[in-house]
Amino acid sequence: MTKFTVVTITYNAEDVLQRTLDSVQTQTYEDVEHLIIDGASTDGTLALAEAYKARSDASDNGHKVIVRSEPDDGIYHAMNKGLTQASGDYVMFMNAGDSFPHTDTLEQIAHRCHLNELPTDSLPAVLYGNTDIVDSHGQYLHPRRLQPPAKLTWRSFRQGMLVCHQAFYARTDIAKNLQYDTQYKYSADVDWCIRVMKEAERLGLPLFNIGMVVANYTEEGATTRHHRESLRERYRVMAHHYGQLSTFFMHGWFAVRSLFR
Repeated sequence: MTKFTVVTITYNAEDVLQRTLDSVQTQTYEDVEHLIIDGASTDGTLALAEAYKARSDASDNGHKVIVRSEPDDGIYHAMNKGLTQASGDYVMFMNAGDSFPHTDTLEQIAHRCHLNELPTDSLPAVLYGNTDIVDSHGQYLHPRRLQPPAKLTWRSFRQGMLVCHQAFYARTDIAKNLQYDTQYKYSADVDWCIRVMKEAERLGLPLFNIGMVVANYTEEGATTRHHRESLRERYRVMAHHYGQLSTFFMHGWFAVRSLFR
């Protein structure tokens, strides 16, 4: 079976973590590795994670849970730890508070993408899908404003991050060689997704649209709390990949378009 690695980064997240743990634990797909990379939390986060690991070890759901807790240098440094340790065929990142929309989400992904019918070296480089926005209690609010295109390429992100990070499943053998650039504090995920897609194009591997909602995203986090800094940094990422002139004019169009919403 194709194996999925789910990486959850935590730091003092006891108020929202349980929803994420329950969401992964109840996935009906069997071959799942869940890495919880904790930044030496001082609240009850680690106790929740360890209790979850004990429940998983005692069950027969085929999941493997690994908990690692130590100080880190920020979320993207922690994500790189997750990439280094991931052993699945695909790796995806699910923040504390985020969740799968259904208990059979991973099973549906494997079925829709025909993953278990393909040799490992022929698997798509990226699987991507839609995202719903939920509130702090996990209740549905609305679909994510930016929607993934039917056909995604690395050039697509010139129009913004059309695929949510949580809905972007990268082949682990590719992702391990393209770790997050920790010079970015808020937008290394955008840069990483673009670089993964560029590598997919270089290797001649497809990006597969799953055609369904694959993630519930809690719209609270560092980029929300530091919105202005995040936008400036994202501009730098876009200019690096698409050029200064193209990025300048595209952001001008974004500004004009926002006036008519």
